[in-house]
Amino acid sequence: MTFANRCAMIAGASRPIGRAIAHRFGTQGVTLVLPVYDWPESIVAMEEEFSAAGYSYLTIAADLRLPAGAELLAQTISQQIGYLDYLVNNIERGGMPVVHGAYHLEHNREQWNLEIDTTLKAKWLLFRSLFPLMTGRCGGAVINVTSIAGETGRSGPAAVFFSDGYSAANRGVSIFTETWAREAAPDIRVNEVILGLIQGRHGEGTRGWQALSRAEQEEIRAAILLKRTGLPEEVAEAVSFLAMQARYTTGSALRVDGGYTLGGRRVPPMPPGILSSG
Repeated sequence: MTFANRCAMIAGASRPIGRAIAHRFGTQGVTLVLPVYDWPESIVAMEEEFSAAGYSYLTIAADLRLPAGAELLAQTISQQIGYLDYLVNNIERGGMPVVHGAYHLEHNREQWNLEIDTTLKAKWLLFRSLFPLMTGRCGGAVINVTSIAGETGRSGPAAVFFSDGYSAANRGVSIFTETWAREAAPDIRVNEVILGLIQGRHGEGTRGWQALSRAEQEEIRAAILLKRTGLPEEVAEAVSFLAMQARYTTGSALRVDGGYTLGGRRVPPMPPGILSSG
């Protein structure tokens, strides 16, 4: 199946996970729409990579926390491309407790609002603004990228990475996934990818991971059934699968966490039973 006439909006493409997702779509010939806002050095590196790879892409500067930013994105896509097939809702911002500390600290005065506005509200704004561009297109898909923080909250070995607001925002996105799947059916599928500890996002390569002691890092790895953190490319595989291949899947959530969520509950040996000794 060719994807040369397809268009994908991928938020967060300047950062490791979003960039891996964009690479995955770009190699399939999909036209990429990439909103950018902060991380200027990452944006330059992204553009250099994608230009060298020969991808067809369009960058648009917009603050997606604001209705005006999402509307600008929709207007630009409408004017320059005319349609949208894939919406990859990979936008989030969470303050790691191990880095930022508690909400009441002076430097965290806006942290709660930032987490809710970016992780939850921006995804809602993007869907509402871009969904009209997807209607009438066969085989379209929305992928909400979330975190296991919405399931675990600030508990367990990974609690040092997940603040309360970030956790609550991710839980809220799961409600969106189910609601939008009902709204978008039957032409557009809506699914969710729930991420565990990924390198560049709550894993190696982040300030939070570097702030941990080696013993704390090993405790986290021990809680993951696969005994390691994930790679951005592994996330991209899951997103690509749900967007382009899983044609009979909607309203579902695919957990990409290496088994972290299950790792705290081991399967014990089968007991002999009291009847066998009678």
